[in-house]
Amino acid sequence: MFDADRYSSLLSQYQPRIIKNKDENEIFLEIVESLLSRNNLTPEEDTLIELLVKLIEDFEETHYQINASTPHSRLLHLMDARNLEPADLVEIMDTIEIVNQIINNQLEITKKQAEDLGKFFHVNPSLFLFN
Repeated sequence: MFDADRYSSLLSQYQPRIIKNKDENEIFLEIVESLLSRNNLTPEEDTLIELLVKLIEDFEETHYQINASTPHSRLLHLMDARNLEPADLVEIMDTIEIVNQIINNQLEITKKQAEDLGKFFHVNPSLFLFN
């Protein structure tokens, strides 16, 4: 169950806000990576991660147009943040072949896979889908 007081405490602790420069972006990236490295995230931490990822994406879309974020790049970033290997995603994607095709950007992530990845990484499944 979501605890508004706990979420308020997390907001106070991390103070998420519109990212205005590269240094702030790096700070929030480190926070997301730190949170993602934990086991058994709370619903409040999940919500904070979603907010921070959105703020990071907004900054990067504006300031790094060349390297625009894609479902593929988001998956790779989350895997890197958790030090995951392709084999770690086989349970979600069914086969290592599918995992490798997705990681090599040869296959798009399906809606079902996006939902499973969202649960696995504790983020909004829409991060893994094109808008």
